[in-house]
Amino acid sequence: MVDYLAVNRANWDSRAEIHAAGSMVDELLTDPAAISRVVAFDRPRLGDIAGCDVVHLQCHIGTDTLSLARLGARVTGVDLSPASLAVARGIAAQAEVAIEYVESDVYRAPTALGGRRFDVVYTGIGALCWLPSIRRWAETVAALLRPGGRLFVRDGHPVLNSLIGVIVGEEHPDRAQQPAISGPGAATPALELPYFEQPNPVMWREESTYGGEGRVTSPESLEWNHGLGEIVTAVLDAGLELTSLTEHDSVPWDALPGLMVLDSATGEYRLRDRPERLPASFTLTARREHGHA
Repeated sequence: MVDYLAVNRANWDSRAEIHAAGSMVDELLTDPAAISRVVAFDRPRLGDIAGCDVVHLQCHIGTDTLSLARLGARVTGVDLSPASLAVARGIAAQAEVAIEYVESDVYRAPTALGGRRFDVVYTGIGALCWLPSIRRWAETVAALLRPGGRLFVRDGHPVLNSLIGVIVGEEHPDRAQQPAISGPGAATPALELPYFEQPNPVMWREESTYGGEGRVTSPESLEWNHGLGEIVTAVLDAGLELTSLTEHDSVPWDALPGLMVLDSATGEYRLRDRPERLPASFTLTARREHGHA
């Protein structure tokens, strides 16, 4: 069996320095009050986190982690990629913001963090697809939350995730049984990739990252989709109380090249034609009840 953690760790290690050269890092370091566009979008549903202990799972190079800290939280970032964490620590040091970073995959986070509990578990955009089991993720979240603590997750919608390969036109070895896939600019997306969680991952090989910013040295990655019902059920079964579920028609990257347009005010992309057709992302919040130890 392929070691998905090793494959994805190498992939994210190879992306770290490329992403560190992005404009978002410059903006955060130039303006000490700046926060990322992702966290700015999240803020109305995230609520007041000043004085809270927050753990940011799958934090990558820490631009959103730094943003959470600038909202007044005591933040710990967790990621499996040592190269990403090295960049994140450097950004935090340059910004003169105290953030603890811990190297761990998601499922081992409770152990890596020494059994600590938090007021908020934050999982940002583009994270859940790297995990093979959404139930284990929800159980991990529950283990990290104090009684009364909150989960906040915004991510790409599983409907969007089942469309991406059709438009981007990426090839991967597991797709032999599927119909021919058109390239960039295809007029109509089709559901070609799994919507529901599957035992085996979708295998990708992408030579560039985030819209072609640079060439990665480890282009292979392994991903899983998780249906919205599967995510909600996993959260409930882990003993959390669902407090909100919002679907959005936008997402912070150009997920369907040629079919989406950028809203420069928010940094979000939505379908150019009839965006009401596509749930592009979602926000889910939940709370650990006080009765659960």
